[in-house]
Amino acid sequence: MRRLSTALAATAMTIGVGVGVATPVQAAPADKPQVLSSWTQTSAASYNAWWSARQNQGNWAAYNFDWSTDYCSSSPDNPLGFPFQNSCARHDFGYRNYKAAGTFAANKPRLDSALYEDLKRVCAPYGAVARATCNSTAWTYYQAVKLLG
Repeated sequence: MRRLSTALAATAMTIGVGVGVATPVQAAPADKPQVLSSWTQTSAASYNAWWSARQNQGNWAAYNFDWSTDYCSSSPDNPLGFPFQNSCARHDFGYRNYKAAGTFAANKPRLDSALYEDLKRVCAPYGAVARATCNSTAWTYYQAVKLLG
């Protein structure tokens, strides 16, 4: 019986049974800084990856990320009807998690720039007049976090 167990274990290892690809829950939290960095870049791809993870937070539980948010703090979440709320949530995610990691100061400029890029992407689909108003509002939000955030 013992030989059979050993043979089955060796066969399983050979064919890959029981040796799966790491999923986010199984992934080693040692890569937490890399994951955090990948979700806080200025690109749309980074925003989309963060958004997907936010929708499936349980998959990332081992990382102990702080997903809490007050959205755009004391500023409107949807100024003049422009939906800035999710961009502000990602900004909060970056601030909270880099502060917890003790590396906030080194990352703050990029986090603020990522907010601005996210807000400009919110503005992009609008017509010229609304887009100009939206971009102006985005610039104001960016300047506020840059100076006060």
